[in-house]
Amino acid sequence: MQAILMIHSDETAWARLPEAEVGRLMAAYGAYAEALVAAGVMRGGERLHDAATAKRVRVGPAGAEVLDGPYAETREQLGGYFLIEVPDMQAAVEWAARCPGAAHGTIEVRPIWQTPKA
Repeated sequence: MQAILMIHSDETAWARLPEAEVGRLMAAYGAYAEALVAAGVMRGGERLHDAATAKRVRVGPAGAEVLDGPYAETREQLGGYFLIEVPDMQAAVEWAARCPGAAHGTIEVRPIWQTPKA
């Protein structure tokens, strides 16, 4: 099964971290990504720009409406993701628990919808 590990954290907390701590965390994320690759489960992943750079698009009777910023007012924002392929949800959860983001935020694990092959 494929699953997405969505990393939610407080963006303002990152901005307050000392440079050395940011470096340590980035190295931890690099090591985690290398472990995913070495295990053969990595299918993709990227860090995202801050939520303030986001655009929201809604289509209603008047057409498309484009709004700035994140959809929800929340302390934690989606900051990045890893797309993995593992045998089952338990394995996905185990990889999520190893993600450095789990120590300073929340990792949301969701299975990817598999479209039946015709």
